Amino acid sequence: MASLSTFRRLNALALFQLFAEERIAAGDPPKGLESAWALKIEVSGATWSMAKSGARPIGDKLARQIERHCGKEAGWLDDEREPAGLTPGEQQFLSFALNTYRQTNSDGRKRLKQLLKSFG
Repeated sequence: MASLSTFRRLNALALFQLFAEERIAAGDPPKGLESAWALKIEVSGATWSMAKSGARPIGDKLARQIERHCGKEAGWLDDEREPAGLTPGEQQFLSFALNTYRQTNSDGRKRLKQLLKSFG
């Protein structure tokens, strides 16, 4: 079962992803979006980086701050939500799994499927 810390991090990442997609659609270059996001939510780049990676949990104060700057009601970050899209890590994993699947024979594909089923 996921923790409050996990919900907050995943929801904050979803808000960042939405922010980044909107900025890129408006013509902004991808470089610098992390810093722009940190400015928007009024934290240092290092604080956002640690929160994003999970190295620093998003506490109550930071959670309410992010919600306020994103126009969300208090407690929004605390709720479990369905992912809006794939995270970069998920995209990387799927790409790796697909390449592995495509580069092996039928026996290898069977073993890969069995391994993934047994892991979960």
